[in-house]
Amino acid sequence: MAHSPKTNGRKTDGTFAEGNRLGGRKPGSRHKVSLAIEALLEGEHEKLTRKAVELALEGDTVALRLCLDRLAPSRRDAPVSFPLPPVRTATDAVAAGAAVLDAMAGGDLTPDEAGRVMAVLTAHKAMVTLGELEERIAALEGTKK
Repeated sequence: MAHSPKTNGRKTDGTFAEGNRLGGRKPGSRHKVSLAIEALLEGEHEKLTRKAVELALEGDTVALRLCLDRLAPSRRDAPVSFPLPPVRTATDAVAAGAAVLDAMAGGDLTPDEAGRVMAVLTAHKAMVTLGELEERIAALEGTKK
């Protein structure tokens, strides 16, 4: 028998409705498994850390990776540097987009980096276009007064 959203606490898309107590824990509460693991490790953090370092120094590659990941985590995002013309108008954004494509084609940017830069350029172009439209509307309204 199918339950309506009123009886099962879910929205029509299947996700739990906001504020629904049927859908799980209170906001900010922790999962039972996480709490159990934390209880097991209580007071053992220093010993475990020391052992991981010892194993890493002995050549255990898994322990070494664990230690290095904690000391110097890999960057999820890195800055990119390549020549880009100033973008002050929507037309400038088109030229900047062409520069991004050229940099990608020349191997200076990866396709992922180029896509992220293009997304920034697209957002910037929308803001510039909006600013230009506001200026044009203000100029038109000024001539009618």
